[in-house]
Amino acid sequence: MTKIAVLVDVQNVYYTTRDAYGKRFDYNAFWQRLNQSGTVIQATAYAVDRGDEKQRQFQNILRAIGFEIKLKPFIQRADGSAKGDWDVGITIDALDYAEQADIIVLVSGDGDFDLLAKKIQQKGKAVYVYGVPGLTALSLMNAATEFIPIEQNLLLQ
Repeated sequence: MTKIAVLVDVQNVYYTTRDAYGKRFDYNAFWQRLNQSGTVIQATAYAVDRGDEKQRQFQNILRAIGFEIKLKPFIQRADGSAKGDWDVGITIDALDYAEQADIIVLVSGDGDFDLLAKKIQQKGKAVYVYGVPGLTALSLMNAATEFIPIEQNLLLQ
């Protein structure tokens, strides 16, 4: 059976699905699709912790589906900008998971991950990227073994 490791950039998928469709990503439909493709050996959702109750409820839903949740504190800078980026953490985990998995599934449209996708493929592993068409970096789409568009069938109705 094909072994799959899943890494979800929660902030990225939230904002891209909201901006493109005005809807939220359907994690249950996504999970069902993954399980039709193989065995999920690791599923991690990377998010920013704002200490919000609705956010905690959402995280509990993800845990019930089967995701491990990794949180970073939300940092508001004095100039009004915010920080809460998981790029390095996702990269480290993806390289680690690639040792056991046949496929790395990355849910993000962030072009910074194009180098990661290429590196994992050099290790003989496939990289499937789920992203919103038009809001996913072309460099990431091109670097992926397969790009799967997030469209209506992966959105909450």
